[in-house]
Amino acid sequence: MLTYVLKTLWRHRARTLLTVTGAAVAMFVFCCVGSVQEGLERLTTGTDANRSLIVFQENRFCPTSSRLPEDYARKILKVDGVRDVMPIQVWTNNCRASLDIVVFNGADPKQIQASRPVKLVAGSWSDFESRRDAAIVGRNVAQRRGLGVGDQFSIGEISVQVAGVFSSTVPSEENLIYTSLQFLQYTRGLDNAGLVTQHEVMLDENAEPDRVAAEIDQVLRAGAVATTTRRKGAFQASTLSDLVDLIGFAHWLGYACVGLVLSLVATTTVMSVQDRIKEYAVLQTIGVRPLRAMRLVLTESTILCLIGGASGTLLAVTALAVGGYSIGAEGATIAFRPSLGLLWSGLVVSLAVGVVAGMAPAIQAATVPIVRALRQE
Repeated sequence: MLTYVLKTLWRHRARTLLTVTGAAVAMFVFCCVGSVQEGLERLTTGTDANRSLIVFQENRFCPTSSRLPEDYARKILKVDGVRDVMPIQVWTNNCRASLDIVVFNGADPKQIQASRPVKLVAGSWSDFESRRDAAIVGRNVAQRRGLGVGDQFSIGEISVQVAGVFSSTVPSEENLIYTSLQFLQYTRGLDNAGLVTQHEVMLDENAEPDRVAAEIDQVLRAGAVATTTRRKGAFQASTLSDLVDLIGFAHWLGYACVGLVLSLVATTTVMSVQDRIKEYAVLQTIGVRPLRAMRLVLTESTILCLIGGASGTLLAVTALAVGGYSIGAEGATIAFRPSLGLLWSGLVVSLAVGVVAGMAPAIQAATVPIVRALRQE
């Protein structure tokens, strides 16, 4: 049966090639959209997103507009349930949505090493800690900008020496550049002495995040700057609110791509069956049962969809793995990273669409009137 199906597809090479190509392109887009959705979910619902708090200036959004006293950290540490506080100065070259955003996070190097899931793949921590203008660069940023250990990187008012390149188990981390807090505070032109953008609060295991957040805001209410404290995931979702709406719309684009594959493969299979309607009548006369005729058509549509879908899925996964793409806004970034779940979803969707697309033409082939089909010119 498989040999017969393959010969049938080979007899109409141009039609087969166009169908496979169309399915590949549609599944490529489907997987890219899925990668963006996975990146947003990792950013806003991960373990770190729910067990850490971000203290930000009230009614501020872009990092350049939030200016909190650094000594707020001492007051926050006294709140019950707080394990540690890391003051962070954030600088970004663009607060709007961008595919090539550069985000600097300035913090204590020892706290970065202790609290961030980063691992140096080049360079050393000692070089990073010993030089005030040193920076460790995320692998994606280093790849996009062509940076290596020892390079000088300048953008806007910021100029740093690359002391290391790091990877991370959290994809969004690989789109950041870490420097010392003092470097960003005292860089000429930034005027941030004694100020930070935000405080990241690490909680005890038994602490209730929402209760601690409310207590922190209450404690700091008497300070010079009012604050809003939220879970890290909720803070990032709010920061990326415009992108969240766009990604939500892209979700429907993924479904549209699946519909396109379904329509394309179904149309091709219907044309194939109609072109060979007399052939299916002959098959029935020599003893091929209706269910076997159905299996022939279903196998044909499934092969078309699987070859095209698998090609598009593998191409998307490869492009995402090599490209290190991301999109960011207001200092937060969403990394487009492939996953095993994305690969399997692409293959399963291709298989399911192939079966559904071939169902109607398979029934047509199995129920063809033999006499009428044999008389057809």
